[in-house]
Amino acid sequence: MSLAEHHMPVLDAARRGDPAALAQLLRLCQPDIRRYAQRNCLVGDVDDAVQEALLVLSRKLSSVRMLAAFSGWLFQVVKRECHRLARSALGHDPWDDERAEQWLASQDTAGLRVELIRALESLPADYLKVVLLRDFAQMSIAEIAGEINQSVAAVKSRLHRARQMAREYLIG
Repeated sequence: MSLAEHHMPVLDAARRGDPAALAQLLRLCQPDIRRYAQRNCLVGDVDDAVQEALLVLSRKLSSVRMLAAFSGWLFQVVKRECHRLARSALGHDPWDDERAEQWLASQDTAGLRVELIRALESLPADYLKVVLLRDFAQMSIAEIAGEINQSVAAVKSRLHRARQMAREYLIG
């Protein structure tokens, strides 16, 4: 069930201008927005991205044409805000795929291997272990969770963060 389907009655009332429904919708959406921001923002930008997304939601909810598109629209708002904050803090967007592709194209195979090794060595030990088990030992997320005595969610989070850090090291 999508976010919009789950909150349809409140969403409908909020779109019609009911302030109590809008306040309730903001409370209902905040945990989903926060989880999405935690996966897509730099750690220090999560709260700001959540706050901005809630503000945009309250201002522009009536412009969402189709309720079925609500979830996608809301998560795009969060993602754009994460990228804006990262560009502001770092001077570039660490998720810029075009920049990553340009960087990859400019590297020779030997140089790329050296840079990849350096990026992996820059990771904290817990993150490095998860990357090595997943990408080199080809273990499943569940197998890794058992191996390191962590939950599946913790392994997914750690793997995502490790890849993000390595990417930032390589193209930053």
